[in-house]
Amino acid sequence: MPLPHILLALLVTLIWGINFVIIKVGLHDFPPLLFCALRFALAALPLLFLRGPLPAPFWRIVQIGVLLGVVKFGLLFVGMHLGMPAGLSSLVLQSQVFFTVLIAAALLGERPSPRALLGLALAAGGLLLIGLERPLGNSLLAFLLVVAAALAWAFSNIATKRSGASDMLRLISWVSLIPPLPLLLLSWIFEGPQAIAGALRGISWGGFGALVYIAFLATSVGFGLWSFLLRRYPASQVTPFALAVPVSGLLSGWLFLGEALSGQDWLACALVFVGLAVTVLPTSLWRRMGRLRAADL
Repeated sequence: MPLPHILLALLVTLIWGINFVIIKVGLHDFPPLLFCALRFALAALPLLFLRGPLPAPFWRIVQIGVLLGVVKFGLLFVGMHLGMPAGLSSLVLQSQVFFTVLIAAALLGERPSPRALLGLALAAGGLLLIGLERPLGNSLLAFLLVVAAALAWAFSNIATKRSGASDMLRLISWVSLIPPLPLLLLSWIFEGPQAIAGALRGISWGGFGALVYIAFLATSVGFGLWSFLLRRYPASQVTPFALAVPVSGLLSGWLFLGEALSGQDWLACALVFVGLAVTVLPTSLWRRMGRLRAADL
């Protein structure tokens, strides 16, 4: 993967790392299923300006929309609403990386190299160090919902890769048309019309800003770039970047909010990025570095 695409992948991890804090802000104003429905309704707005044929078969768009929008984000938002902390949610959700690698091996015949597996193991060790310092939250159910959300994301990654789409902004915009109505129906049934009306009447600037961020930055930009990378590269090469999402969340909290990081946190962040480097940097670069080191000796 060339450097510009590596930087794009890291930009996505930064956008998504901050997103978990933004979701918590939005959940103060909206019940979770309504929040998720509004997110995708806004994310579909670029279709007002985009012209051209469907970017993929309609059944594939529906499949991705259900897996990504209804199942993954519905479960994630409800899990966070039930007590899963933002930081730990971002961590647990990245189990989608390992689910995706396994599913890609089974369905697409992709076999990660031993070096890629080593990199994944190193990054997983870093995530474990991060998780050991953070409470599980108030509900085992909330934890299991986020794990189920990660599995749904893994299947949506495979569906995106199989879509054959080349215009990823158009793809994610069409995909965003699918979740709002099912999520609104679920919100009406489980959250109730009074909660919906109250949230829409009492929306604050913070809630509105959170909605705009997750609709356009986290969805249109983030998933547009992510889908672009999945289309061009093996899933086992792209999805490991998601392991950096909790790290970007920790670092952005430290940089912008002054949240303290322990020595274990810094070690974990370093371990995740070493694992990513082992996984995604080309073999030729490692050989060149080895020759330079040998020459220095």
